[in-house]
Amino acid sequence: MARAGFIAGRFGEFPARWNLSQVGQGLQDQLARISRSPFGPSKEELRANLAGEASADAALTLHDAELAAAGTAQPTLAEAPRDLTAAAFFDVDNTMVQGASIVHFARGLAARKYFKTSDLMDVAWKQVKFRVTGKENSTDMASGKEKALAFIAGRSTTELAALGEDIYDEIIADKIWPGTRALAQMHLDAGQQVWLVTATPVELAQVIAKRLGLTGALGTVAESVEGRFTGRLVGDILHGLGKAHAVRTLAIREGLNLKRCTAYSDSHNDVPMLSLVGTAVAINPDSDLREVAKNRGWEIRDFRTGRKAAKIGVPTALVLGAAGGAIAAAVTRRRDNA
Repeated sequence: MARAGFIAGRFGEFPARWNLSQVGQGLQDQLARISRSPFGPSKEELRANLAGEASADAALTLHDAELAAAGTAQPTLAEAPRDLTAAAFFDVDNTMVQGASIVHFARGLAARKYFKTSDLMDVAWKQVKFRVTGKENSTDMASGKEKALAFIAGRSTTELAALGEDIYDEIIADKIWPGTRALAQMHLDAGQQVWLVTATPVELAQVIAKRLGLTGALGTVAESVEGRFTGRLVGDILHGLGKAHAVRTLAIREGLNLKRCTAYSDSHNDVPMLSLVGTAVAINPDSDLREVAKNRGWEIRDFRTGRKAAKIGVPTALVLGAAGGAIAAAVTRRRDNA
């Protein structure tokens, strides 16, 4: 039996405004029938699509809940006119946050004795390998997913969100890249929506978005029933093609013109998402993304050294019109001479 105002569905307990067909019911059915259909998308592609649709639904529902909690205050004269068809999408790890957000959350949980320090070291070591190689190991990802799901199974969804709030304030707040935060604020000042897009659980990603004053977050959706996690994902981790599908789904539902949108990431794994939008910007890029960005003419911003961080600049397309001209008169573009 679901709580008042909620519906108990196949993927968990959702606010009543959620239509389960919007949470990817069709894709879930396709996934069940894939063995009888040798043609068409693979199971991995279907899981990525399902993860993307579930992420978009969760993001919009959490956003609506935030608006409802904040009330319906009228905009002040100082607020920029809303730009209804443009938005910005920011990856989180090494793009908005220094390091991996999930490792930072894990540190906070370990300090609270939620799991052993040895488990934290395992997570940290896998992240170090990723940082050094710039590539995500499928075996490491699978292992990390299993451990994370085992940890949250049976726990309250509200408990995870509350822990996220505390850990953000203790650890993550000081690890936000000022240059990337400034770029996000440029879009906000232009009246655009600004969304985080990350493999981090959507409840934790929403905490980061809320603390930064952003519109919301697209993240990995874990199934829950009666307010507790089941230990299963809806689709898969939001990653690669899943991120692209989440952005596309949200754009359709919000009436966004992807050609007027901007996406930011540090990883070549996010090329599918970066390729969707009119303006792609590589932030602190790994070697593979840097090469792709150079070949495709994408802008590159690197905030990892003081010399380059001082030259933040604003993405050219943003100044020239992606923001609807709102900030063109207020911001002077500076070119990176490095």
